Amino acid sequence: MASVAAEMAEHYLFAAIVASILAFLLLAGIRGRKAARGRKRTDDGAPFAAGKEQCDSDADGCGVPDVIVVGSGVAGSALAYTLGKDGRRVHVIERDLTEPDRIVGELLQPGGYLKLVELGLQDCVEEIDAQRVLGYALFKDGRNTKLAYPLEKFHSDVAGRSFHHGRFIQRMRQKAATLPNVRLEQGTVTSLLEENGTIKGVLYKNKAGEELKAFAPLTIVCDGCFSNLRKSLCSPKVDIPSSFVGLVLENCELPFPNHGHVVLADPSPILFYPISSNEVRCLVDVPGQKVPSVTNGEMASYLKTVVTPQIPAQLHDPFISAIDKGNIRTIANRSMPAVPHPTPGALLMGDAFNMRHPLTGGGMTVALSDIVLLHNLLKPLRDLHDASTLCNYLESFYTLRKPIASTINTLAGALYKVFSASPDRARNEMRQACFDYLSLGGVFSNGPISLLSGLNPRPLTLVAHFFAVAIYGVGRLLLPFPSPKRMWIGARLISGASGIIFPIIKAEGVRQMFFPATVPAYYRKPPAN
Repeated sequence: MASVAAEMAEHYLFAAIVASILAFLLLAGIRGRKAARGRKRTDDGAPFAAGKEQCDSDADGCGVPDVIVVGSGVAGSALAYTLGKDGRRVHVIERDLTEPDRIVGELLQPGGYLKLVELGLQDCVEEIDAQRVLGYALFKDGRNTKLAYPLEKFHSDVAGRSFHHGRFIQRMRQKAATLPNVRLEQGTVTSLLEENGTIKGVLYKNKAGEELKAFAPLTIVCDGCFSNLRKSLCSPKVDIPSSFVGLVLENCELPFPNHGHVVLADPSPILFYPISSNEVRCLVDVPGQKVPSVTNGEMASYLKTVVTPQIPAQLHDPFISAIDKGNIRTIANRSMPAVPHPTPGALLMGDAFNMRHPLTGGGMTVALSDIVLLHNLLKPLRDLHDASTLCNYLESFYTLRKPIASTINTLAGALYKVFSASPDRARNEMRQACFDYLSLGGVFSNGPISLLSGLNPRPLTLVAHFFAVAIYGVGRLLLPFPSPKRMWIGARLISGASGIIFPIIKAEGVRQMFFPATVPAYYRKPPAN
């Protein structure tokens, strides 16, 4: 009996030891899973470093991201997804991750949609009640003309898209966040961390107010038009030519469905375009930096007495209703040519880097085009740690982007000046000539609209059509019988046209815009890793 009891005791002891080991392993596994949930993991299994300061060592397995993206708007979100899809570890720091509410950035041109497709983000315009946009309608002095996008050579899905800006942004953020190697964090970046002329990362405050540091071999600043970081990375020359006054018209039909509407009003253009199945955005341009006060009713009076008589009659009632509802918002329209300071370890993109008048809705197209270009430049590189070599290589980005970006920027600035009323008769003749030229249809409208849409952004095509409009205007003046006065006005028209477009081209950079192949950076090859 004693031997049996001893044998049973040994069995129980062995069972207890085995059970203890299994329990320990089970507990360790549970705790490991909980810890993993609390940390975002990269594609190679290395988690982002936890704690108040990320590791700044270059050692393998440190957990330092490959790229820090400051800002998660259109440019930042698209960039995070694009780089993350390539397997790079991306840390996005955005001041506010709640849905933004803006009155611009609501119209994506067909050229921008094609770039969205190229980046694999086309589904971000789905499930947000986005509206297809097929062209524009121009209104002037009781006349109108419809201008269709030249989409015949493209897939039937290719068109412009208009939507609520915030819904589009949230869709892109959600898409970026699905990648395991992309980390989105709410925080405010206060400064760039610099060491011996090289940007090493950023200093920021997280949502809890803690001051943290984040390090990466490449920091891309996309913090928008109000960027507080751009001064160290470019020479900002911000111009504010006007402001937009925004309203939402509810349950109304536009004269031309699925089209943007531009009213050539006095003193400057008025825009209408759908942003959902039952809402139309109206943007009233007010020249200068001072707008009528919203709070004391001055703005409502201005909209009712000055603006309402100039818009299409079928929009009068919903326009008045929107004014009476009181949700009137304003935003300054900014223009800033790209004048970068190539800086090792850092890059500027989006509205932090380059802005144009939003009249033509080209901002998102430029940003997405830049991201496609940057993605192609970075794709062959697996190691981003040689900051000076990378900076030298990425100077090609600033040259390669110029033909497309400068065409859209120049068109936006030139069209705004042409479409605005003026006491100068020569300027008003140019305005009328532009309306009549586009009304001719065929090549006369397809060329300019292909530029506007981002489908064919070529600088020489832009200049050719711009001066064709000016010459057409002179022809109108001189026929049927020229007179000294008309000839003088025609000469001033040509001079005025030159005075509009050439300063914009000069600011953009003549050589980079028209002759990029003569710039040495054009030929930069990827450094060997």
